Amino acid sequence: MDPSMNSDTTQFSWENTSVLNCCVTPQELERRWYAVFTLPQNEKSAVRHLDIRNIESFLPTYETVRIWKNRQRVKTVLPLFPTYLFVHIHARERARVLESPGVLQIVGNGKECAAVADADIQLLRSGLGGRRVEPFHDLVIGERVRIKSGMLQGIQGTLVRRSGIDRFVLTLQLINQHAAVQVDAADLELMTR
Repeated sequence: MDPSMNSDTTQFSWENTSVLNCCVTPQELERRWYAVFTLPQNEKSAVRHLDIRNIESFLPTYETVRIWKNRQRVKTVLPLFPTYLFVHIHARERARVLESPGVLQIVGNGKECAAVADADIQLLRSGLGGRRVEPFHDLVIGERVRIKSGMLQGIQGTLVRRSGIDRFVLTLQLINQHAAVQVDAADLELMTR
């Protein structure tokens, strides 16, 4: 009889077995952030469906003013990265995410999902220190800079100018998306190569 089994009870001890060790990798036990590609204009709906499935998700948004045909100004909240949202899951929970309506795929290389750095998600969740942020679609190659002071200290990106205002462009390499943040020129330093 197996020494880990007790004849009087039906309890089983996993302490001396290697069954769990061979089937589950440490990466599968760790929750990581992943980018999720959604149907266009379905990001908010996908977040609601993920919430129903008790899957932690994050949709970075920004506020903008739209002017309707009747000249009425309306504040709207839009996704910062259209067709993308982020989920915080174990690798084994991928199927639950992919079963959610509105979700097309988890960003990766085809064989495995690529995790997003926790620091990038924390930066987006912090609201970028209360600074005004908006999507930036037409990224031009500019000077690589680093923010040298304030809440965003140490973050690296590209400096662009728009209407005389310095804008710092944060790039998420994994999903090839960019967000422009208004930053004082005094808070930036040129990165040495």
